[in-house]
Amino acid sequence: MYIHRMIRTQLYLDEDVHQRLRDLAGKQGRTISDLVREAIARAYGTGHIDERITTLEGITSLWHDRDDLGATAAYVRRLRRDTHRRRG
Repeated sequence: MYIHRMIRTQLYLDEDVHQRLRDLAGKQGRTISDLVREAIARAYGTGHIDERITTLEGITSLWHDRDDLGATAAYVRRLRRDTHRRRG
C-alpha cells in the first residue's frame, strides 16, 4: 500500500519483457506496476529518507487517540483461531 502521492505514467515495453513481467506478477500475486516500481527503486533509490520517516511517524500514531476500538486481544485471537486448519 502506498501512502505517498503517486503520479501515473505510461511506458512502452517490448512483448518479451511484458510477458516476463506478467508471468512473474502472476506467480507472486503482485501487479506489473508493483514490479516496475520495485525495480526502479532498486536501480535509482527510494527517495528522501526524511519524507519516509515523517510518513512512518504519522502511521505509528494514526489510531493513537481512538477509544472506540476496545481491547484488540480477543479480536486477534478470534482471527487466528479462524485461520487454523482443522484436522480430520
